[in-house]
Amino acid sequence: MKKIALYLFVTLFILAGIGHFLLDSFFIAAMPDWVPFRSAIVYGSGVVEIILAITLLNPSTRKPAGVFIAIFLLLVFPVNIYMALTPEKFSVPAYALWLRLPLQFVLIWWVLKVRHVE
Repeated sequence: MKKIALYLFVTLFILAGIGHFLLDSFFIAAMPDWVPFRSAIVYGSGVVEIILAITLLNPSTRKPAGVFIAIFLLLVFPVNIYMALTPEKFSVPAYALWLRLPLQFVLIWWVLKVRHVE
């Protein structure tokens, strides 16, 4: 069951990283206009998500990767707050953007758990 949770998280994180390239306009719009280099940030964070997910698969890098993913999720949390405060910019129901906020902490808990899978 723990391995399934690990592989599910890795799959989710890789898909999220790929989403930064396929849905780049959505992710660019998720940041305030005053943020410089928004495109580069979107593509760079997509690459980071994919690399971190892959390093989570390797038992020798799993523990630090889990910590780095948790930090990454905290660093992108302000974007989720911005989206919840400006729902009119997105074709997503406002309640879904607000529900996404606590989900971020579930993801952090999840990755910190699966980083201990042997």
